Amino acid sequence: MLTVDDAVRYLDEFAPHALAADWDNVGLLLGDRAIPVRKIMTCLTVTPESAAEAVAEQAQLVVTHHPIFFRPVNRLTTGTPEGRMVLSLIQAGVAVYCPHTAFDNARDGINDLLAQRLGLAEVRPLRPRPGAAKCKIVVFVPDADLARVSNALFEVGAGNIGQYSQCSFRLAGTGTFFGSNASNPTLGQKGRREEVAEWRLEAVCPEAAVERAIAAIRRSHSYEEPAYDVYPLQSSPSSLGEGRLGRLSTPVSLEALARRVKAELGAELVQTVGNWTRPLGTVAIACGAGGEFVTDAASAEADVLLTGEARFHDWLAAEALGLAMILPGHYATERPGVEALANRLAHQFPDLHVWASRREANPLRVL
Repeated sequence: MLTVDDAVRYLDEFAPHALAADWDNVGLLLGDRAIPVRKIMTCLTVTPESAAEAVAEQAQLVVTHHPIFFRPVNRLTTGTPEGRMVLSLIQAGVAVYCPHTAFDNARDGINDLLAQRLGLAEVRPLRPRPGAAKCKIVVFVPDADLARVSNALFEVGAGNIGQYSQCSFRLAGTGTFFGSNASNPTLGQKGRREEVAEWRLEAVCPEAAVERAIAAIRRSHSYEEPAYDVYPLQSSPSSLGEGRLGRLSTPVSLEALARRVKAELGAELVQTVGNWTRPLGTVAIACGAGGEFVTDAASAEADVLLTGEARFHDWLAAEALGLAMILPGHYATERPGVEALANRLAHQFPDLHVWASRREANPLRVL
């Protein structure tokens, strides 16, 4: 029987917490990991309506895009709508998981899905995350130690490059040493210069794992004093980050792109900033409330920023920077991702009943 923990571990892998904004509250927010799961409901926000649906349909897990708690809660009582809603979930044994901005920024997350719907090419992060600090470890080993030292390095996390693990480079050569009278050489004799056949073994290692890697070398190496070097590497931008930036195959006018967005997302209302006839080729994307990305989009030389909603002063800032904006609404940019996530979970866990909330609706009404 699958449990909440099985779903949580999959979601944590799909949308790692490291991709979430610093201010966010992601992960399992309510419930017991050991609870068996038969039904999962996804939703954009846990509201009294979506919570009631989860309880009525006997879901054991709700995956909500927006957190049920953004800030510490001092009390939960039936005296508030939020309290009644959360207590109803607790009493029904419904767990709640939130991926939020980790899902926004994940591969095949909401921003990627929006880019795919618009047919963007050369898609990359709008705000790239700095690459993790890495070092190159070089150690010199005799042939008898090569496999043992290599495996020891791999076990502590060295040798990972992208989607490949256990990566190393090995070059045969000759090492020399002169052992003092207090030495105890594994090969050759002390008191004279020795020349021995050795391998130069190289592997990339996360900076955070360097101390563990050196300890692993010392444990697995037969030499009294293993010779090794640690070189810091210049970090490169990560392939992950916040928002997305991509290129349309053919430039189109702001009006034409806004109409395409409206049709693709089923938005009732689409607001724009900028000249409707201006041709647009490079598109920046930040789902939800993405006004903070105006400067990033302009710095990346985007022609337009697609986001759900933004403040009046963000509109003015974009206009001053020569950046067009398309604003189809918070709900319109993120609800399709919630539906896609339900499909992803159903594919991953075919024995479960998974659905996107059917009671959830956009609270905004347009005259």
